[in-house]
Amino acid sequence: MGYDIERFVGYVNDGLLCCICRDVLENPLQALCEHAYCTSCIHGWLVHHHNCPEDRQALDLSMLRPLFRYMRNDLNRLQIRCRNREHGCEMVCSLESVDRHERECEYSRIPCTNASCPMQVERRNLEAHLAICEYRSRECPNGCGYTILNADDTHHNCVAELRTELELLSWYKKGIQTFRSEMICKVEEVRHEMESRLDSQRRHMSQMSRVMSDVRTLLAAERLHRQDLEQAELEKRELMELLKSLQRDGRTAGNIAEGSIRKTSGTRTLARLDSIKRKPREVTVI
Repeated sequence: MGYDIERFVGYVNDGLLCCICRDVLENPLQALCEHAYCTSCIHGWLVHHHNCPEDRQALDLSMLRPLFRYMRNDLNRLQIRCRNREHGCEMVCSLESVDRHERECEYSRIPCTNASCPMQVERRNLEAHLAICEYRSRECPNGCGYTILNADDTHHNCVAELRTELELLSWYKKGIQTFRSEMICKVEEVRHEMESRLDSQRRHMSQMSRVMSDVRTLLAAERLHRQDLEQAELEKRELMELLKSLQRDGRTAGNIAEGSIRKTSGTRTLARLDSIKRKPREVTVI
């Protein structure tokens, strides 16, 4: 809802009135069609409608914008009476400063600062009310130190109040001792649990150290085994090369022997050929 137009001094332009409540704009918003509304008014309207209340054009919350600056300036310059005028305040100020004035106005009604007091008094009369308020507190005049209310004066008993205080203090001490004992027990439980966890962690770390040592040993053995395999492979290749060389030499010797056989005849030649052929085979086996 907007500001009651009756509170304003002088002429108020129709463009500064809410299209819904017809009062002077309060926290104004503006649609694309340039019609303006109080924020609370247009929000309530759009719950049940989806158009501008003035020209029925489509409208939703995303289409609302702040008021034009020149309209905002005109609105802020309007002169308005304090809402406490009926209580005696004659203040007239600009609309932009009325909220600050009303928060501090001496004619504003505020609640009594004493607990349980239901009274609301004008700010200027608060001190006078506190002096006679039935719910104001003060220390016991008999010296017990207890804070009492005027309404409880006839029921106050210093001995009874002190006894109650002692009982409360005794109960409080017992509660503190019980709480302390419980906390000590809980701390001990937590300490034992932490020590157990630490021991478990130490054992785990020891096992991990042994495993890592075994892994390093296995890796070293693997490296040695790999080196041995590489060395064996190298020796194998060398032996194969030697074997191939011996086979080539054997075939060459065989060819030469066959040429000699053609020049000779008889069993002597055949026997020598067999001897020559057997020789390279023996070398190959070696």
